[in-house]
Amino acid sequence: MDTPDERQSGEHAAGRLLSLDVFRGITIAGMILVNNPGPSGRVYWPLEHAAWHGWTPTDLIFPFFLFIVGVSITLAFARRVAAGGTHRDLYLKILRRTVLIYAFGFLLAGFPYFNLSTVRLTGVLQRIAVCYLCAAVIFLKTNWRAQAVIAAVLLLAYWGLSEFIAAPGYAAGDLSKEGSIVSWVDQVVLGNHIWKGGGRIYDPEGLLSTIPAVATTLTGVLAGHWLRERREAHERVAGLFVAGVVCVVAGWAWNAWFPINKALWTSSYVVFTTGMALQLLAFCYWLVDIKHYRRWALPFRVFGVNALAVFVLSGLMARVMNLWKLPRADGRAGNLQTYSYEHLFAPWATPAAGSLLYALLYVLLWLGLMWILYRRKIYLKV
Repeated sequence: MDTPDERQSGEHAAGRLLSLDVFRGITIAGMILVNNPGPSGRVYWPLEHAAWHGWTPTDLIFPFFLFIVGVSITLAFARRVAAGGTHRDLYLKILRRTVLIYAFGFLLAGFPYFNLSTVRLTGVLQRIAVCYLCAAVIFLKTNWRAQAVIAAVLLLAYWGLSEFIAAPGYAAGDLSKEGSIVSWVDQVVLGNHIWKGGGRIYDPEGLLSTIPAVATTLTGVLAGHWLRERREAHERVAGLFVAGVVCVVAGWAWNAWFPINKALWTSSYVVFTTGMALQLLAFCYWLVDIKHYRRWALPFRVFGVNALAVFVLSGLMARVMNLWKLPRADGRAGNLQTYSYEHLFAPWATPAAGSLLYALLYVLLWLGLMWILYRRKIYLKV
């Protein structure tokens, strides 16, 4: 029988970590949970984004996913390069994945009407596509030292741009929704295609803020390099955890000059959330891949191996439920979402509790559907 270290080495050789699938599954489950609250209009504060500056647990989810994308780039591409894969084949694969991920994002943004004059061109999957493209090309073209330098330069350049370049009619360094140079660029370039949820003032997945988002992905690439080091497993965990603590402290300190802000994806936000991601990855790695405590993690692995599929399909179903017209309890026009909420939770739960229970039920519904694919070893990938 293999020792734990031998099993661990085999996982690295295969280019895949069980703990990374679990981390990805935790993240995607969190995405589904916060994206699908009940229609009561009330949610508990940890399930909301910060109003502007600051952070909540919900604000950790998206950077965690970009971080995981970066780790996966290193583990998968390093294995393929070592196996003799040509760079041309890898670039074609990168381009194909980028186009498909962006297309799925466009599908979610436009469904069901696809009004091309106002459809949003940015979004979660669109940003993932761009960050994946940039980070993957940088990985293939450079070594880890250059990648670290590039990430640092991107963060410092974005800070300088935000601090010293003024939007017309506002002062340099204005980081308000209306007055930041980041918001102004999104308004000018995106026009009617900007995010409607912000009153068309800013876009949380906008253009300039994608610069530090690429840096977030590169931090994952660097973590992937560390995980591939020929070191004892406990040393790898300790390195991840220590680096995580340093980043959390550094990000929180930078917050005094460049506030942590998810919508602007500030550089302090990148450093802070990277620290949190490193610590959660270290915990999953220690618990799942070293200690082999895995039963608790099975639901998250089910989500993690089909993360893109469950994100797209759950988003499409939510939109279909809003289209499916059914009368509300008081006779007013409603849809399947309000009908389900009012019959299952509204009669006995508070608005916030009912909203949470509705979201949890939605997560469990998709866990069941993904479990069917998992049992049949069906993995929907691009």
